[in-house]
Amino acid sequence: MTEANSAVSALRLDPAAGIPPRAARRPAETTFHGDTRADEYAWLRSAEWRTVMRDPSALEPDIRTHLDAENAYCEAVLAPLTGLRQTLVAELRGRIREDDSSVPAPDGPYAYAMRYREGGEHPLVVRTPRAGGPEETLLDGDALAAGKSYFRLAAADHSPDHSLLLYGSDETGGEVFTLRVRDLAFGADTGDVVTDTSGDAVWEADSRAFLYVRLDEEHRPAAVYRHVLGTPAETDSLIYAEADPGFFVSVGETQSGRFLSVDVHDHETSESWLIDQQDPERRLVLVAPRVTAETYSIDHGGGDSFVILTNAGDAEDYKLVTAPVSDPGRETWRDLVAHRPGCLILSHTAFAGHIVRLEREGGLPRIVVRRIEDGAEHAIAFAEEAYSLGMSGGYEADTTTLRFTYSSMTTPAQVYDYDMEARTRVLRKEQEVPSGHDPALYVTRRLEAVAPDGETVPVSVLHRRDIALDGSAPCLLYGYGAYGISIPASFSTNALSLVDRGFVYAIAHVRGGKDKGFRWYKAGRREAKVNTFTDFIAVARHLAALGFTAPGRIVAQGGSAGGMLMGAVANMAPDMFGGIIAEVPFVDVLNTMLDATLPLTPPEWPEWGNPIEDAEAYRRIKAYSPYDGVSAQAYPAILALAGLTDPRVTYWEPAKWVARLRAAKTDANPLLLRTNMDAGHGGAAGRFARLEEVALVQAFALAVTGRA
Repeated sequence: MTEANSAVSALRLDPAAGIPPRAARRPAETTFHGDTRADEYAWLRSAEWRTVMRDPSALEPDIRTHLDAENAYCEAVLAPLTGLRQTLVAELRGRIREDDSSVPAPDGPYAYAMRYREGGEHPLVVRTPRAGGPEETLLDGDALAAGKSYFRLAAADHSPDHSLLLYGSDETGGEVFTLRVRDLAFGADTGDVVTDTSGDAVWEADSRAFLYVRLDEEHRPAAVYRHVLGTPAETDSLIYAEADPGFFVSVGETQSGRFLSVDVHDHETSESWLIDQQDPERRLVLVAPRVTAETYSIDHGGGDSFVILTNAGDAEDYKLVTAPVSDPGRETWRDLVAHRPGCLILSHTAFAGHIVRLEREGGLPRIVVRRIEDGAEHAIAFAEEAYSLGMSGGYEADTTTLRFTYSSMTTPAQVYDYDMEARTRVLRKEQEVPSGHDPALYVTRRLEAVAPDGETVPVSVLHRRDIALDGSAPCLLYGYGAYGISIPASFSTNALSLVDRGFVYAIAHVRGGKDKGFRWYKAGRREAKVNTFTDFIAVARHLAALGFTAPGRIVAQGGSAGGMLMGAVANMAPDMFGGIIAEVPFVDVLNTMLDATLPLTPPEWPEWGNPIEDAEAYRRIKAYSPYDGVSAQAYPAILALAGLTDPRVTYWEPAKWVARLRAAKTDANPLLLRTNMDAGHGGAAGRFARLEEVALVQAFALAVTGRA
């Protein structure tokens, strides 16, 4: 018996754990494309799920009873790890500066920031006069959260005249935000209250009204309204309504502040509408009509031209174009930064005198600054094997200062203000680790694993310098691989608790992200989705072959779409993994994609395919859907985490998956489901409450690898 299996047995045989819950089997049949399937656990889906996201007490009693039983069983199995979990929470908390704050961002007469008080769960919104003077607290998140089982503050935006603060809050985890306005002169909210929003809102230039996105009956951000201060929300005027349920709507503004934007998008197509705040009629003007599989994003730093990031034409890895403010249609677009295959432009910001872009080439990011006057360019890059880089435009457009953030897996985050003309940087903040951190004790590596089709998959690795790379170390292998999202090789204080206990921490940059350009995304979606799973397994095998770890000593972790990855690899290669941690896992893929009433289903069809209309997509999704692929085989130890009010991955997906696994699997390894009955997709909202969940996950990983 291996050390990992011995640890599992000790966890499993604790007499206090009792008998695992068994969900009742109530088969419900559906037929698509001539294929009839029986779903014996369909009853776990609440008939009142739309209400539950707003009011968790609406959950049906039989479903609640089952979820409560799973939670009780999970805690009983993990009871021997209580002391370890407490130790981990203390460690994790010890690496956080409790009175942490962001670097103040200047805007006109003030500089705005977010900060925490000692022991505070939620942020304070503050500002200080740029000319000097005492700090002013604009909003106290801890006070707003008092007495609530869940509270999350959406972005708090001050009005252009600095007299008001617009903020949103979610009190269930269902991502249904209520917007309110605070009068900063009196420190009290006005009577302006707007409910059932996505939390997305933007001020108009005169500070007398704002645009916001309202959710429809299917919980989709589908329409933009205008609220005039002092008027009832029921009389708000409709600005834009999206008829296609496959597209989401958001609002924003250009860097110059002159234009408000209404952005319409799914995962591969977008369209933008603008309101010129200098236009007395405030007309909503279409920039360019949507074209399937073409996206664009628009910015304005001043002057008579827009700067647009797009993949139009053959620009797979994107290019920058300009268009006149007077006529921004697609026919007027002129290349500014041409497309270069393999060099993916991720984002851009237009300032009055400069255009800045964040791009990635060869798996590593860099910032490129371009002077508008003469087109001269220079880059900001770093020398480490793997690192993370991000930039912030701030509030102002007429500035030569760019703020960017750098970190690596060994280097805590550093925030710089960079003078784009002088090419000098000032370190404004370095992430503090109060309990101490010596980067010299750690090693970060960038590896390449070979996938079954010969493609090379990047892997970011962190470990202590003093561990033996002889296969004896356990490994936490993280993966995602969807929507073109790339997981950065950034600094994580949480990972240190595992690494300091001898773990190798690794990130598999599998296909489905954009780590190696847009082609990397296309090669991990729809008909190529299985590449995501085989890439992850190839990385696990590569790490074992190099001696970083060994088969059976790897704990795989992923959340949401990364949870689908966890379910798939558990079905495909269970012997490789000693444990699986699936957080809010999207595991019931086929049933969800067959239900057009769910919030995310129509917008997700470009990512996975539409199995309702496309028989081939149906066959393909069924073949890899983790829930459909559960079989009578031995599985590794599994911990699944869910959120009752989650609108993205509904709680019943992990609940059904665990129920089917428990009925089918042939092993005696722990299979645990923990549903947060007071939260949604992101788990606990408070910064310290979230550490309790991290500690639970890490204690599980340590236990199943014999390090508890």
